[in-house]
Amino acid sequence: MSEDVQSWIKEQVTSNDVVLFMKGTKEFPQCGFSGRVSQILNFLGVTYKDVNVLADDGIRDGIKIYANWPTIPQLYIKGEFVGGADIVSEMFQSGELQKVFTDKGVPTSKAA
Repeated sequence: MSEDVQSWIKEQVTSNDVVLFMKGTKEFPQCGFSGRVSQILNFLGVTYKDVNVLADDGIRDGIKIYANWPTIPQLYIKGEFVGGADIVSEMFQSGELQKVFTDKGVPTSKAA
């Protein structure tokens, strides 16, 4: 795995409050799981950077190594890996995701 790709990924997750590595874009998700996480973030009114892993095989493979997590999408909040679609969905439904945003100082349009 290229160190350049790992450095680029680290730069994205540390320089943006919220990053979603996904298949497709937030405007046009190209898989249901990526679409579900994007919908949750949009519903909460969170500003986030989307990274389309389909546009670059290096990033697609690299993000799995970076997080030691085999699937995409992957959500990062303030540099910390949160999880994939199932984890994010469960956290959202329980209110835990909203609390994480609040605790980390990430503005949302929905209260925790």
